[in-house]
Formats: sequence, C-alpha cells, structure tokens
Amino acid sequence: MAPLNIIICGGGCAGPALAYWLSRSGHQVTIVERFPALRATGAQIDLRGQGIEAAKRMGLLDTIRGKLVDEDGFAIVDSQGKVRATVMANKSGKGAQSLTSEYEIMRGDLVRILYDATKDKVKYIFDTSVDRFEQDEQKVTAYFSDGSSDTFDLLVGADGQGSRVRKAILPPGSPDPYRQLGFHAAYWFIPRNETDTNLSYTYQSPGGRMIMRRSHSPTETQIYFFLRDDALEFSSIHRGSVEQQKEFWTQKFRGAGWETDRFLEGMKTTNNWYCQEVVQVQTDTWHRGRVVLLGDAAHCPSPFSGMGTTAGLVGAYILAGEINRNTENLSQAFANYDKTLRTFVDEVQNVKPALLRLGMPLTWWGVAILHFIFGLACFLRLPDLISRFSKERDGDWKLPEYSELEYSRE
Repeated sequence: MAPLNIIICGGGCAGPALAYWLSRSGHQVTIVERFPALRATGAQIDLRGQGIEAAKRMGLLDTIRGKLVDEDGFAIVDSQGKVRATVMANKSGKGAQSLTSEYEIMRGDLVRILYDATKDKVKYIFDTSVDRFEQDEQKVTAYFSDGSSDTFDLLVGADGQGSRVRKAILPPGSPDPYRQLGFHAAYWFIPRNETDTNLSYTYQSPGGRMIMRRSHSPTETQIYFFLRDDALEFSSIHRGSVEQQKEFWTQKFRGAGWETDRFLEGMKTTNNWYCQEVVQVQTDTWHRGRVVLLGDAAHCPSPFSGMGTTAGLVGAYILAGEINRNTENLSQAFANYDKTLRTFVDEVQNVKPALLRLGMPLTWWGVAILHFIFGLACFLRLPDLISRFSKERDGDWKLPEYSELEYSRE
C-alpha cells in the first residue's frame, strides 16, 4: 500500500480521529485549523453505542474514562425548582442509555485527547484555512489563507456544519443541505453554587422555552436555553453581534421562572458563549473526485440526536478503513464509505420535530401535562426497565471490521 499525502480541514473531533487511523497506517497527514490554537473548548458531549466501540478500537477508552463528567442522571423541575421526575444514568454497560450517557465528557477534553494521540505523527497547522482548492485526476491543490499552496492526494472536509469544503463540492442547483428543525439554542458557563448538583436539571416554561443546567466541575455550571420557533422567524439573530444575541435571549427568557434570573446575570460576563439555530445537514453529496466530507460537514445530526460525536468517530473509522482498502482507487473508497455509513447516519438523523415540540409546550397546561407524564413514567420505573432490557437507540447496526486497520481489542 503506497502511503498517501492527505490534508484534513478541521481540528475538532472527527478530523483528528481520522488522522489517528491514517497516520498509524503510514499515511502523511496534515490538519489545518482556522483557530490560532487548539480549540479545546465547548459544551458537554457524549459517546454512545458505536462511538464507544470506535473509541475502544482506538485504544483511548481508558483515557476518556479519566476525563468523564460525573453526571448521575437528569431531573425535570417546575418553576419553584421542585423535582417532578428523575431518570438516572444507566452505567451498567448494558442496554440503552438514558439522556445521560455512560460516557459524558467536555468537548475540550476529548479534543485534547485526540490531539495528544496524534500530535507526534500528524502535522498541525493553526491559524490557517483552505480558502479554495482545485483538483484533477491525480491531485488536489489547496490554496491557504496565508497565500501559500500545496498539493495532496486527497482533501477531507471536517470543517463542521457550516463547511466551506461542502459548499465547494455541491453540484450547482443542489438543494439547501440544512434541514431546519424549528428550534434555537444558546449555551454558556456560569459559576457553580451550592444548589448545583451532579444531576442535570431541565425546566420547561410556557412559550416553547426550555432550560437545562448541568455541572461539569467543582467551579462551573453549564446553562442551555432552547427556544421553539415554529415560524422560523428568529434565524437572523445568529448573524448579529454577541451583545445582540445576549439581548435577544434575555428578552425571550426574562421572567421565565426557576433560576432564570441567575442564569441571565451569569450570561452578562461569561467567556464561553455560543448560540445557533438547531439544524441537520442532509446531502446526497459526501464526495467529489479527490475531496470527501467527514463528521458534521457531511451529516450533522443536531444536538437533539445526542449522536453527533458518535457519528463523527464512526465516520472517521469507516473512512480510514475504506481508504486503506482502496488506496489505488479513491473513488471506490469514497463510494464504499458512503454506502457503509449512510444507513447509520439515516438512523441517527431520525429526529422528529413534532415530538420535540411536545417537550417544549406553549402553555402552562402543556407543561403540567408533560410533568404528569414524566412523573408517572418514573413512578412506574419505565425508564429503568427500558435501559435494562432495550438495545441502544441505533439498533442492530454494527461497526464493521477492517483488517486494514490495526486497532485495540481491549
């Protein structure tokens, strides 16, 4: 197998995971990241099902365990902070996981783990992006933001849901790759206080508003605001300044109840701020010529799926396996990657907005009914029974075996 010279756009999770597999196989890998340093920040993410297996095959599961967030489960509270329902995490290693995974980790910690596992064999270039590229049957020429250029055997777009690489390879007239789900989200960090526990708390307020509070360290707590937007009239706010965004969320949630005043006060001074429209990326085009998409750039499933990180690690493993299996025929490698992964992606993207809207009622009556349903389910121990006797939500899809990749069987 002749080694390939490969460039990956994006130094988050999926890109370095692919670099891990390819560099171990002897390929020359370069990762370009537009941020000036490793972007080891972000909110809490998790691994589920095949994502846990992919990390296990990388030999990183013990390292990940050492950085897990100690979250015991989640609870639903009312406007006075009274717990109405509690679902504990299933950490047995068997059956379906609850909304709290057995492997909860901060995005920054996972990014660091993947960087440390690849930095000795992979060339990282920070504060640089690929502005454009050209390709022919033999090579890809990448033109960088610093004015330089270089040639590679293939280019991987792992540059997130707003991927510039995806935009460049989509055929003219292609449909919009973004599936709007009708929700918006914001998150930030505030100081932890004595009322914050290792349970994740969720609160529904009339008007299609939902708040989540979860603590990941002795000093910090994460706050998430979700807003139901049936008319999709708020999309433009994400293009505003940070100050405009914060003012928007303040106006929408002021007086919402529970600990909202505390959360809004913490919003003013936070150094960790992010807001977005909740979308999925759905496109039939994952590759063109010597360029291929990976992770959220190809198939962002949205935060509501809980499967974004898992899909990224699974996709990286499959793409690396197919590249190694078909080094002399990259077109076949990419076609096999698409065919093998597409079924799994279709499953994890099976998010139903109608059900999500039921979880963010418009009226107090709707909130009361939701509390009753969850309370009754927990009283009957239905979540515990589901966790113990059901399979993972992604069903019977199994991570394929690639003899072309050497992986851990720990």
